[in-house]
Amino acid sequence: MSRVCELTGKKAMVGNNVSHAMNKTKRKFDANLIKKRFYIPEEDKWITLKISTAALKNINKKGITAVLKEARAKGFLTK
Repeated sequence: MSRVCELTGKKAMVGNNVSHAMNKTKRKFDANLIKKRFYIPEEDKWITLKISTAALKNINKKGITAVLKEARAKGFLTK
């Protein structure tokens, strides 16, 4: 499975490693993803999501149901 956040759509970015001599080589900045289980009381079930830590902060702030509703409206979550 790809390393993409299921709620926000965050994915890897491309950049450069820069040495002291200013030589540049390509590198990849991966998203900070975690696999987390959430309980949804409205549907009375558990779901497992691969989310970024920024999305986890949003869930802690707004609640899982509000964040899932926004993600479904944007088309990121198809479950």
